[in-house]
Amino acid sequence: MKIIVISDTHLSRKSRKLPTLLLDVLPGADLILHAGDWSDWSVYPLLSEYAPVEGVAGNTDPSEIVEKLGYSRIVEAEGLRLGLVHGHQGSKGTEQNAIHTFAGQQVDAVIYGHSHIPVMHTVDNMLVFNPGSPTDRRFQKQYSFGIMTIDQGKIQAEHVFFDKD
Repeated sequence: MKIIVISDTHLSRKSRKLPTLLLDVLPGADLILHAGDWSDWSVYPLLSEYAPVEGVAGNTDPSEIVEKLGYSRIVEAEGLRLGLVHGHQGSKGTEQNAIHTFAGQQVDAVIYGHSHIPVMHTVDNMLVFNPGSPTDRRFQKQYSFGIMTIDQGKIQAEHVFFDKD
């Protein structure tokens, strides 16, 4: 199973578009995960043209998105449980907020956004992954998104880094 992981797209009907490199890999996806800060619901149907989409709302999203998606969820994919959250809620740093969201629940990975900083490591045999942002790199050298594969119960993840279109 191939999963495209994005966050912090901050798109609206009138501004910016998804980058060409991301659009080129979307047709091969079995699932798309969005970790919040869509900014406009129009992004959801756009992504849904390529594959099923699971997502959560972020701190900049309007109430329409919050009501439809909520702030966290567990997505099951090929028998694995993927915790999906933006990471802005809580009193700790973004990563700790994200991990804490799923405390006491069995998850194989925690996927979050908010910081726009690509992260990939494991904590207690759990993958912790932030794809960065494909549209707003902030202080990062490059834009980024993630690709996860699940094969025989194992998750592999990578970041795709790129310069502006």
